Amino acid sequence: MGVWQSYKLRLQRKRWRLRALRKSRELSAVQDRTATIGPDDILLFMTLRNERIRLPFVFDYYRKQGINHFLIVDNGSDDGSDTYVAGQPDASLWRTDGSYKRARFGMDWLNWLLRRYGSGHWCLTVDPDELFIYPFCETRPLRALTDWLDASSIRSFGAMLLDLYPKGSITQTTYREGENPLDLLEWFDAGNYTAKRNRRFGNLWIQGGPRMRAFFADKPERAPALNKIPLVRWNSRFAYVSSTHMLLPRGLNLVYDEWGGEKASGMLLHTKFLDTFEAKAEEELQRGQHYARSSEYLAYEEGLKHNPDLWSPMSERYVNWRQLEILGLMSRGNWV
Repeated sequence: MGVWQSYKLRLQRKRWRLRALRKSRELSAVQDRTATIGPDDILLFMTLRNERIRLPFVFDYYRKQGINHFLIVDNGSDDGSDTYVAGQPDASLWRTDGSYKRARFGMDWLNWLLRRYGSGHWCLTVDPDELFIYPFCETRPLRALTDWLDASSIRSFGAMLLDLYPKGSITQTTYREGENPLDLLEWFDAGNYTAKRNRRFGNLWIQGGPRMRAFFADKPERAPALNKIPLVRWNSRFAYVSSTHMLLPRGLNLVYDEWGGEKASGMLLHTKFLDTFEAKAEEELQRGQHYARSSEYLAYEEGLKHNPDLWSPMSERYVNWRQLEILGLMSRGNWV
């Protein structure tokens, strides 16, 4: 990268940080327990809206992984999500009725919280329907991974988003509060993925899976991006650029080897396709707060008219992270 391009990225990073400062005025603290955060705590950051039914499992899942504190922005929920989060002893909650779209789809709010509270900590930034897994996650806590990353002088850790789905109609896959969504969403696409290098930011841009073939078959280039960098040893100089797809400084995006290979990586198991999906898609389409005039949700609305079954004869039943490594979707790298 040339000197001029590098300078422009530094200016852009400064711009995102200033935006985050300005947008922080839209946040009102509902329950601030950040004084209890220890110097070595692992933190989780999340923006949500109307996810009450998912929250008991999500908190339990990440507590078991080793998250010490949850920092959550509630964007105008009316289903009790804010009350539930505020009642958790290891959570701090901010609420805003501001525009999700004008806050760069929530990232301005999270960039501020990351800058204010995350600096010096390992920070995991996820959505409520994303379950983070990593090599040896069944037997090793998240701190084992972050300790190894520290010892290896690695500051960021990549994870591909893997869409899970049921065998049968999405709308008939009934989810109940507290239930493990992996008991209902047992299938995934094993091999229909493409990856290309984003020259400006240096990250891989990954697309594919069931959403591409079911909802974007006629325009695959518009399929959602599946590349994410959710786990970062945060510094107040850092900023997410577009969701957790990429960051600045640019070097944080180099979480894969040049040809996509052997650096350690994880996976975000995406549990979107439950019976709650149809109502959620309709709500988000009505709000119009998502990227590209909510084109993704327009595609979902059209696809859901046909009551889709995402399962195909090429589908694989999900077992564990080792299976995903064998398929080349994630890697333990040189962590043994």
